[in-house]
Amino acid sequence: MPPAHPFDDDKLKEECGVFGVVGLKDAANFVALGLHALQHRGQEAGGIVCHHPEHGFNNARRFGYVRDNFTKESLMKTLPGPLAIGHVRYSTAGSKGAAIRDVQPFFGEFSMGGAAIAHNGNITNADSLRKELIERGSIFQSSSDSECIIHLMARSLQRNIPERMEDALRRVEGAFSVVAMTRTKLIGVRDPHGVRPLVLGKLGEGWVLSSETCGLDIIGAEYLREIKPGEMVVITEDGGVESSFPFRPQPSKFCIFEHVYFSRPDSIIGGQSVYETRRQIGVELARENPVEADLVCAVPDSGTPAAIGFAHESGIPFGMGIIRNQYMGRTFIEPTEQIRNMGVRLKLNVNRSLIRGKRVILVDDSVVRGTTSRKIKEMILDAGAAEVHFRIASPPTAWPCFYGVDTPQRDKLLAATMTEDEMAEHLAVDSLKFISLDGLYRAVGEAQGRDSSCPQYCDACFSGEYPVVPADMMEKGFEMKAAE
Repeated sequence: MPPAHPFDDDKLKEECGVFGVVGLKDAANFVALGLHALQHRGQEAGGIVCHHPEHGFNNARRFGYVRDNFTKESLMKTLPGPLAIGHVRYSTAGSKGAAIRDVQPFFGEFSMGGAAIAHNGNITNADSLRKELIERGSIFQSSSDSECIIHLMARSLQRNIPERMEDALRRVEGAFSVVAMTRTKLIGVRDPHGVRPLVLGKLGEGWVLSSETCGLDIIGAEYLREIKPGEMVVITEDGGVESSFPFRPQPSKFCIFEHVYFSRPDSIIGGQSVYETRRQIGVELARENPVEADLVCAVPDSGTPAAIGFAHESGIPFGMGIIRNQYMGRTFIEPTEQIRNMGVRLKLNVNRSLIRGKRVILVDDSVVRGTTSRKIKEMILDAGAAEVHFRIASPPTAWPCFYGVDTPQRDKLLAATMTEDEMAEHLAVDSLKFISLDGLYRAVGEAQGRDSSCPQYCDACFSGEYPVVPADMMEKGFEMKAAE
């Protein structure tokens, strides 16, 4: 199973990041900083829409990193005003970076004025909505599922834009954390299950919405609270905040993989430090799957907190056995066959003097296709390790995600076609063990583990139990897990 790209790191790709500011001069500058902090959620493209009372709406959308685009004074001068929203993208729906028209935020001009939206998540009934809207005369400009929301708003008969947004989102299934804006209002909405994160902060007289608290930290904003599942907040330029719950209540199903991998370790989720949760995952992993060894090493950077927890609990020393090249960035050299064969070595290098002769435990956050795990194991053995044991800080990823994560088809997921022992044999390691689903739940604060009758999180990528039926994918032949 060759990777899709010569430098593919074989990880599930982060969904997207959204950020919005109201009530601050040159709001777009704050949005650019917020998007920079959220860059880990999407590195493909970014966009900002702003509004100025005299100049109206303006926008800029660019491929590439925030730092390469939205740090230029010439560009930021074109984005004036006290109200702005932004988005960083990794494509989960729509074509993969093929057109600038797919880059959010999306803008629409309505009879009562313009509005822009930025969406993190995935709409699971987007195909059927799109077909219906096109048949009724809508003309789509992008291949993104998020554009459906703008068209549904345009067809709504409600009196103002927030009400039209409510009306539109009631038709939408799946996962959505939306940051939107009108000429005078900043709007934040989470889907009834609260699958994707969204937080509220304050900076002076201004208000901030962000996918994660690390976005607030970078601009010095105070974290106030999470937007609740099913909640809509409407914030005006004069600081008024209105909260409502326009959707039928549903059980909370926050994505548990945010704790494992997606969120930055310095963010806070549900009142918990992401770093501390990941460290605790390592503690649980060591309790469940002990092994005699000389050294615990992380697969950087996402495996590091769990490796620290594993080492502490097991009493086996932690060491930096693998060093990450922090300046990799984009491919700096034409990927010839010779370079392509270097694979992971461009990103990671083994600390040979530390590894030589040791029985090494490698802690990683997940195994998806297994391609990178195999290359890392070979690098460790080439450096003279006596044994290689993999310990994985999440349960086996056996099912695709349809709620905003770019996941390979099920038959490309190693855990969908192999048992744990078969995976260990395939990777040619001395042992391979994953944390249990109950162990993961304990690590995120559920002392009794997972409630199988009504799981406290969305864990469909591990369990195959989807809180929202992926209607479009089932139309295409996807088969849900049979009821037990």
